[in-house]
Amino acid sequence: MARAEPVELPRRPERASRGVRRRRGGSNPVGYLFTLPYVLFFAIFTAYPLGFAFYLTVHDWNIVRAVRPFVGLRNYERLLADELFWRALLNTGIFLAVHIPLQIAVALLLSVILNQRLRARGFFRVAFFLPFVTSGAIISLVWLRLYADDGLLNAYLGLLGLGPVGWLSDPSVAMSSIAVMATWKNVGYYLMIFLAALQAIPDQLYEEATLNGASAWQRFRHITFPLLNPAFILVVILSTIGGFSLFVEPFVMTGGGPLDATLSLVLYLYQQAFQFLRMGYAAAIGVVLALMIFLVTVLQRRYLEREVGY
Repeated sequence: MARAEPVELPRRPERASRGVRRRRGGSNPVGYLFTLPYVLFFAIFTAYPLGFAFYLTVHDWNIVRAVRPFVGLRNYERLLADELFWRALLNTGIFLAVHIPLQIAVALLLSVILNQRLRARGFFRVAFFLPFVTSGAIISLVWLRLYADDGLLNAYLGLLGLGPVGWLSDPSVAMSSIAVMATWKNVGYYLMIFLAALQAIPDQLYEEATLNGASAWQRFRHITFPLLNPAFILVVILSTIGGFSLFVEPFVMTGGGPLDATLSLVLYLYQQAFQFLRMGYAAAIGVVLALMIFLVTVLQRRYLEREVGY
């Protein structure tokens, strides 16, 4: 008698396929659980402050008054007609015009020097970076003494037979003096960005260029500088954002004087909010300042990327 072949029971692939489809195309509740901390962080520390800032701009908000009437766009209209706001914007522009080119030039020069094989190279890297992590108020107090009429800088000028300079008392040089001090404080941070980019450049490129007779300047112009373009763009954008945020230096050193020559936008915002208690108007200044920073950085990035061919 012929032997019966074993009969295989049919499987139920539809359940497995449904499970696969559920895992591939459906939503997994565990994923929402992992994203919940970031969502809460964004809602509490970003979304709510932004929404409340816009809410303040359309109200006459004074922290000592219980009545906070709705004023619409009146705070923005007042801002456009405020001469001090435009003066603070001009002062910030002067600061940026001095600070950004000086910051880039000094940081790039120091990074190239410290990228060489020098003795105590690590010490100098730490020394240049140390002011960046030091309190801005302490740095400002030190430079306030250096810039004093009887300070160290004017003492050296006296030895050279030059008259004293009103570094912080002369409205024509006060903001430039603060820009030089801010450059000294922050140069270590941008130096590290350039230095990291320099160390990522292969040594073979310099060796081949040297064998082909390229000078030091030609190696820098045709190898170093083009390969530093990403770091260059980053430094320009970060310097711009930091320049628009100028506050500690004029607050500690000059209070915005003399004759409002060092009044920055953030310092003016602080004065309106915490000295005159005009929270709604201060919020309007903050919103306009944020929009200006966003527009300037976007334009800078597009221009620089177009120039370097990205």
